[in-house]
Amino acid sequence: MSDTTYTPPRVWKWEPGNGGKFANINRPVAGATHEKPLPVGKHPLQLYSLATPNGVKVTVMLEELLEKGVTAAEYDAHLIQIGEGDQFGSGFVEVNPNSKIPALMDHSVTPPQRVFESGAILLYLAEKYGEFLPTDPAKRTECLSWLFWQMGSAPMLGGGFGHFYAYAPEKYQYPIDRYTMEVKRQLDVLDRHLADNRFMAGDEYTIADMAIHPWYGALVKNRVYEAAEFLEAHTYTNVLRWTEEIDARPAVQRGRMVNRTWGEPSEQLHERHDASDFTEKTEDKR
Repeated sequence: MSDTTYTPPRVWKWEPGNGGKFANINRPVAGATHEKPLPVGKHPLQLYSLATPNGVKVTVMLEELLEKGVTAAEYDAHLIQIGEGDQFGSGFVEVNPNSKIPALMDHSVTPPQRVFESGAILLYLAEKYGEFLPTDPAKRTECLSWLFWQMGSAPMLGGGFGHFYAYAPEKYQYPIDRYTMEVKRQLDVLDRHLADNRFMAGDEYTIADMAIHPWYGALVKNRVYEAAEFLEAHTYTNVLRWTEEIDARPAVQRGRMVNRTWGEPSEQLHERHDASDFTEKTEDKR
């Protein structure tokens, strides 16, 4: 092991700006840093987000509901620029005290209901509208098991592998090896399961797929961390098959565009307030 050895002090002290892509916004305390109310649009559902994998989960769910004709799921999607610290504004902290995107306010109920954590939002919407969550007890349990698998596994992919492979100010072998091993194990879990199942909960497309696809589908398609070759993503053939089928869904294609601020201008819809925005308000139209 050639990495420099670090000896922790007796008491850890925060050093602001201590390196890494997100050093300017990371801090060891919670709460608002500034006063900033959140905008409220015309629809009952107000989403505050960014098109990271966690954000995409929810915009895909909302677009899938609309695709199925659930008009009550119309929503406004407001952009939260996490690199600029929008998530620490007073209004956002009121919706999510954990200061993470996505966050949802449902104004169709009295008093309005806040929902935070992407998995909780998926489950809330599935139960509210009766879609994308099996009613059969065994199938529902399988769906929820995979939903919570994603919630527990993705931090190893994002905060572990993604950070040390793509974002850390210096590359160290030990953490990259450690998290690469775990991510490849997770991909193998998925690949073995999908060898015998069309979707995560069987033949039915559910919120489990919506939770897992933005992370692991993006990973094998080289859309996050540019690590597909490093991870030999091409060897996970069942994950690729599943990813390509979900990628082809129109609602997924729309959901991936919402609150997106990078990539091709035609694939960026910074805010979504109406279905026509996908054809009229992408960045290539501005």
